[in-house]
Amino acid sequence: MQIRPRVRIVGAERHQLTQLVAGRYQAGESIRVLAESIGRSYGFIHKLLEEAGVDLRHRGGDHCPRKPAPAGGA
Repeated sequence: MQIRPRVRIVGAERHQLTQLVAGRYQAGESIRVLAESIGRSYGFIHKLLEEAGVDLRHRGGDHCPRKPAPAGGA
């Protein structure tokens, strides 16, 4: 779904797009992938997700270092 650049999206069209983006994000797509596929900016997609009340994932992967396994076999 490509949206024309520099065109304001309001009303029912914005609501429909918000629901589409929220569903795809919750299914595992990243904001960057969504932005590229729709033809809008990262910030625009982020704003739509906030409007939808979606819990945003943290950036990147696991930031907590893993503790090494105990030595000695027990």
